[in-house]
Amino acid sequence: MEEVRLSVRSLIEFVLRCGSIDSRFSGFDRANEGSRIHRKLQKAAGQQYHAEVFFRSSRQVDGIHYLLEGRADGVIEEEEFYVVDEIKTTTAPTELLTEDFNPMHWAQAKCYGTFLCEEKQLAGVMIQLTYYQVDTSEIVRHRRYFSKTQLQDFLADTLHLYTPWAKMEQQWRIQRNESLKSLTFPFSDYRPGQYRLARAVYLTICEKSRLFAAAPTGIGKTMSTLFPALKALGEEHGERIFYLTAKTITRQAAEDALHRLRDHSPGLHVKTLTLTAKDKICPMENRECTPEACPLANGYYDRINGALFRFLSCEDAFTRENILSFAQENALCPFELALDLSNWCDCIICDYNYLFDPVVSLKRFFTDGGDFIFLVDEAHNLVDRARSMYSARLCKSDFWEAKKALGKGGGKLKSALLKLNREWISLRQQIQESEERFLLCKEGKVEIARALPAFSSAAEEWLEEHREGALHDTILQLYFDVCFFLKIWELYDEHFTSLLTLSGTEISLELLCLDSSIFLDESMKLGRASILFSATLTPVDYFIQTLGGGDDSKRILLESPFPKENLCLLSADSISTKYADRHASIDAVCEMIATCAEAHRGNYFIFFPSHRYLAEVCERFQSLFPHLNVIAQQPSMEESEKEAFLSHFTAESSFLGFCVLGGIFSEGIDLPGKRLVGCVIVGVGLPQIGARQDALRLYYEETLGEGFAYAYQYPGMNKVLQAAGRVIRTETDRGVLLLIDTRYRTSNYRKLFPSHWSEMQSIHSKESLKESLNRFWSL
Repeated sequence: MEEVRLSVRSLIEFVLRCGSIDSRFSGFDRANEGSRIHRKLQKAAGQQYHAEVFFRSSRQVDGIHYLLEGRADGVIEEEEFYVVDEIKTTTAPTELLTEDFNPMHWAQAKCYGTFLCEEKQLAGVMIQLTYYQVDTSEIVRHRRYFSKTQLQDFLADTLHLYTPWAKMEQQWRIQRNESLKSLTFPFSDYRPGQYRLARAVYLTICEKSRLFAAAPTGIGKTMSTLFPALKALGEEHGERIFYLTAKTITRQAAEDALHRLRDHSPGLHVKTLTLTAKDKICPMENRECTPEACPLANGYYDRINGALFRFLSCEDAFTRENILSFAQENALCPFELALDLSNWCDCIICDYNYLFDPVVSLKRFFTDGGDFIFLVDEAHNLVDRARSMYSARLCKSDFWEAKKALGKGGGKLKSALLKLNREWISLRQQIQESEERFLLCKEGKVEIARALPAFSSAAEEWLEEHREGALHDTILQLYFDVCFFLKIWELYDEHFTSLLTLSGTEISLELLCLDSSIFLDESMKLGRASILFSATLTPVDYFIQTLGGGDDSKRILLESPFPKENLCLLSADSISTKYADRHASIDAVCEMIATCAEAHRGNYFIFFPSHRYLAEVCERFQSLFPHLNVIAQQPSMEESEKEAFLSHFTAESSFLGFCVLGGIFSEGIDLPGKRLVGCVIVGVGLPQIGARQDALRLYYEETLGEGFAYAYQYPGMNKVLQAAGRVIRTETDRGVLLLIDTRYRTSNYRKLFPSHWSEMQSIHSKESLKESLNRFWSL
């Protein structure tokens, strides 16, 4: 059988875990704090103390060949014997830190003791547990002597408990690989461009590289990436696939593709998992992950391993629905169950943040990385998402409200809040001295950043003493906001700027990440290969630059697989919709929209660069053309309102849907056939001018000499291309795309058109538009 490679910590924490989930406050960054304390204790221990001693040992148990690795916190050479030291930081009261406080702590150290006995040919070793109480700085130590035989027996017994899991994993891998080798493409033939994309994905994985793929609608991107990735996995080119998405609809597309592969190849054996956010999958009315408040958290670790083995033995596809059902039947937390399942699954479908977010990424996989394959769907969305992941914001009012809520008490916490309030007042004075209501500062606001750790420390003490209540929740949220701000502050460099904003009496301070490419690059280095794909990944150089591709990244640009004659491409490039010209051109815009609707009955999307402009045109349009049915997108629509909006667009209806470019209806919407026969796009989609976009413009002007293009033109054109992609969804669809703006006749924009837009026809009047439309629809 193949070798099973395990870390000592993973082995112990999996086999011997017990008790309950308890996510009560225990500090924002205990892992890093624990590392600091470890280094402090190790340094103070003297020359006889050898810190971070690495062990590797192999052994046969129950016919399984194990390779075990781990790092002991310390090994001490004393005159009488060797001592293996295991350091643990804790917030538990010192009176609870007895020898039997946590058996897993002894277990981990005993494994290292086994390795040390064998390495040094010792008869036995002393095991020492060192507990550091973080609130009081008290140190509690316990020692026990174990013979070599005792330690070897303990390790053998522990591995014996893991045997069923090791055998299941080995048998599954053999079964999986054999089925993947015989897996065939689930369609009779490849679509135009689909084989090229699938081949490029497969080679990228084999060569441990990165690929940026611009693949227009209709190529079949989901299958073109998943199928070759699975084939590569079956040939041991990779350990696990992560299919990363921005939206629920693309996660569903990935699930559907895997379902099709299973239907096409009934002998396919591949375990797949869709991860759902805790807020969306938690069945409890009040989400409080403590054993007292949640029966699913109480005793979770006592029940999980047996249930997990049963679930893995009877299912291959783990979806939100069957995870919820199984969790309910077995009284388990569905979110934690999904995370436990992920260790045993071959393909994990999840949101971008599980890889790229600095706080919520999957530490079980992405602390040290692995032989992972990353498939990044709709990658054009990742540019802004990543910037937001690495940006942080604080508001003065949150601190002031917390101070008022504390009342007369609060001690050190109130003092810290008062000091911060003085810093906020100082910031207000700085912005009031400027001509604008905002202030950009590349260097950051050092003064308030220096004052925040005192609040963080005081808040930790207060939260340890006050475990519940509305005020607890308020302070806890503010504490997390501050800790995240400080985390981003530690990363702050030339890729960031600070934005101070005054709105009425409110002051906010934001650490804006202008360029997240370095962080994305580091995240992608945690796997063997990354494939970033989208229908609108153009210009590709822009996306390679902003998404951390690097000079060695591959690229592939595919043409639309649909017949060119099915899309009528028109540009009313004599009408200016620039901000200064909008009022004067409203009637001309309305006439173009009405001419489209009257030339051929059916449903159309009309896209505008902002809600305000949409409302102005909509009001005028309805007064000029009351006989045409109009439905307008409203700001902040709920999911039910979105569904109600789309329900108007049937094959028999005739509606004009006034929508916002870059909004909820401009991408991820599939209205095939006669449900949508055309799109009119008004403007070039430029983001609204403001402090954030101007900060981006200045950054990219200084670094690349392309400030306007990177901050405004490319993001705007990407929204245009996404909206345009709503028209033709299948090879039999026919429809119209009309662009309205003078800028579409310039080379700066024409060069950004996809190749299948090469036959774009310029329209100079309502009459010429009508003529072109009549000619198209008569075919």
